[in-house]
Amino acid sequence: MSRAIVTKVARATLRSLQGTSRNTRITSTPFAAAALLPRATVPRFYSTAGPNGNMITPDKQPVQPKEEAAPTVVRAATELTDDEYHKLADQYMDRLVTHLEELQDEREDIDVEYSAGVLTVSFDDGIGTYVINKQPPNKQIWLSSPKSGPKRYDYVALGDGQNEKEGTAKGEWVYLRDNSTINQLFRDELQIDLSMPVGHYGEEEA
Repeated sequence: MSRAIVTKVARATLRSLQGTSRNTRITSTPFAAAALLPRATVPRFYSTAGPNGNMITPDKQPVQPKEEAAPTVVRAATELTDDEYHKLADQYMDRLVTHLEELQDEREDIDVEYSAGVLTVSFDDGIGTYVINKQPPNKQIWLSSPKSGPKRYDYVALGDGQNEKEGTAKGEWVYLRDNSTINQLFRDELQIDLSMPVGHYGEEEA
């Protein structure tokens, strides 16, 4: 039923009532008129909230609250004495040189040189040369990549307590800007897995 028809019916009803009972005062407001109409003509109001208080979208699907993102793990460099730094850095550099020299024996496109604490790894297929060296004043290991540029790695212990930072197996050299490690860089840029045990390539060829 249209709004105009509803209004006419309401006015006619009011005039009829006023004619039968002059002592009764009836207020001609929309709500009063609506109260006199049949139930089917009374407008209804609907809530936009779902059964659990969630809002309803136009397609009548409740909007679920967004889940909070997991907190980002923030790493910090481990405080090292000069002796601890040299021990950890030398252990890592020695293992890195051994691993890459072993890989050099299996591949003709790699040239590895280690002199005066500077390790260079060159690739003949146009990749370029990686340079890795200790940086004692900052207690870091520096790496220059032809693909991603220079990076400075700090030693980060994986456990709490001073005794747990001894040995490279319980810590990593980490680029603190993005929490990546030297091992990850070699894996991502060169597909070389430095986490494999020394001797892996020779055993693979046997």
